[in-house]
Amino acid sequence: MANHVSLTRYLVEQQRLDGSIPSQLRLLIEVVARACKSISHAVNKGALGGVLGASENQNENIQGEIQKKLDIIANEVLIEANEWGGHLAAMASEEMEDIYVVPNRYPQGEYLLLFDPLDGSSNIDVNVSIGTIFSVLRKPEGAAVTEGDFLQAGCEQVAAGYCVYGPQTTLVLTVGHGVAMFTLDREQGSFVLTQEHVKVPEDTQEFAINMSNMRHWDAPTRRYIDECLDGAEGPRGKNFNMRWIASMVADVHRILTRGGVFLYPWDKREPHKPGKLRLMYEANPMSWLIEQAGGAATNGHQRILDIAPAQLHQRVSVVLGSKNEVERLTRYYAEAAE
Repeated sequence: MANHVSLTRYLVEQQRLDGSIPSQLRLLIEVVARACKSISHAVNKGALGGVLGASENQNENIQGEIQKKLDIIANEVLIEANEWGGHLAAMASEEMEDIYVVPNRYPQGEYLLLFDPLDGSSNIDVNVSIGTIFSVLRKPEGAAVTEGDFLQAGCEQVAAGYCVYGPQTTLVLTVGHGVAMFTLDREQGSFVLTQEHVKVPEDTQEFAINMSNMRHWDAPTRRYIDECLDGAEGPRGKNFNMRWIASMVADVHRILTRGGVFLYPWDKREPHKPGKLRLMYEANPMSWLIEQAGGAATNGHQRILDIAPAQLHQRVSVVLGSKNEVERLTRYYAEAAE
């Protein structure tokens, strides 16, 4: 663990060591971190700040979900913080139907930013951990930015991370050279490096899934979970614990901290949809973080980071976490397809 190393100092040092973080990317990450700090302050105010509950007009986002006040606040904070810095050409948000091109009055940069401004919105009003997820891509060559410029596979990301607003506010980041965690020091007002070289254990006895949907799952997922529930007397020969926070940020943070496997599978209630989570805003950045920490991430059939996106708001099934568990369930899917 490093002491009193700020996010800025960490990024500068990484840039000096291997040149993997261009100055424009470093400044972009710092701006996103400052925006997350502002969101953290708004989250912490809660009822005192009048930010709890649904939006006044009961607006729905592009996903068909009723927006919370904090969803809208977080989305605006991220846009306003990033639009004028000169690092970005455009942004895309889970809360907006279309991309947001940086206005001509501001300088345009060479990167694209995607974000879920507030993941786990159902937990806002009950004071459970929520967070912001972000992903950075390079803008393809060309003058005008289009939605198609964002449709890059997850393996093309140049930075990804999340900020979890819990007992501590923690920023988790990868630029392709492992995973680092930074904790917000509220007295100093800066993110301080608290853990480097984060590793997810290859084996685990902990899984995260919404068990209330069991009757809707397909056979491979049922097989995997049934074996976990059979415990030491079953084919796995060991007992498993279940955890489910209903906030992907919080569940993934637990896995990065101590291992585990997270599942959000396809289910037969909406058979035309490949899953519920968003590929570009949630699955890609989280999958890259997990892989950078030694874990694995698939949709049950293929590596998530290899999926070629067809739509900005594309959905996907997700299995990520401890490598051996992810590979086991992926193998069950392959056997079922034979």
